[in-house]
Amino acid sequence: MASEERFGYEWQKYKEINSNYENQFQKWITPFAPEIFKDKKVLDAGCGMGRNAFWALKYGARELIAFDFDKRSVEAAKKNLAGYPNAKVEFKNISEISWQNEFDITFSIGVIHHLKNPGLAIKNMIRALKPGGLILIWVYGYEGNELIVRWLNPIRINFTSKLPLPILHFLTYFLSIPLWTYLKIFPQKSPYFKQISGFSFSHLHSIIFDQLLPTIANYYKKEEAYQLLSEHNLKDIGISRCNQNSWTVYGYKAD
Repeated sequence: MASEERFGYEWQKYKEINSNYENQFQKWITPFAPEIFKDKKVLDAGCGMGRNAFWALKYGARELIAFDFDKRSVEAAKKNLAGYPNAKVEFKNISEISWQNEFDITFSIGVIHHLKNPGLAIKNMIRALKPGGLILIWVYGYEGNELIVRWLNPIRINFTSKLPLPILHFLTYFLSIPLWTYLKIFPQKSPYFKQISGFSFSHLHSIIFDQLLPTIANYYKKEEAYQLLSEHNLKDIGISRCNQNSWTVYGYKAD
């Protein structure tokens, strides 16, 4: 089962917009403020159930198209974005999109690190931009996730990514319950653990489930994350560290 199908199961189960998603989104788009979306035409590439597109629309996007390659995710996103008549949700593969010079902003959060061919996806997102438009991606970092890469990743690759999803969802409780208890009892120093310590148990459980289910999950060192965009014809490329364990990389399409 491909990763997008496995994530479709997740977004069918966890399909409600959570208020904590706004703070997450704002961190993922750092160093930009929410105002960047005002009056812009925006593309959300790999929208899941629409949790990021929702905030871009709330922040004033003039028009937004979101897409995903799983029908359950698309249906959940359509429901979550139904209150915005300027939003459209489509069933599309990021490796096959064909928009050209249409969008002011294209963003992809939590998707690129799950792809077999991230370069092709990024190339397509850049082609969809108007000259001078902004591309922004958020990906897992290697720095800050060394323990996950060393211990959890082999388990995911060899075991959990192959499990039937209802079974994996149940087994995830054996990790989420101890972590939830730890976060509630002990003060946290890590910015990421501080953030998730305020999440509901259901939200925390969904995060751990999300980590265990994909067939592909890449963790990028800083120079590798930067290279995702630097190998394309972009200008003013920048990179920002998020929660000391991930990277936001952005750049502008050349005129």
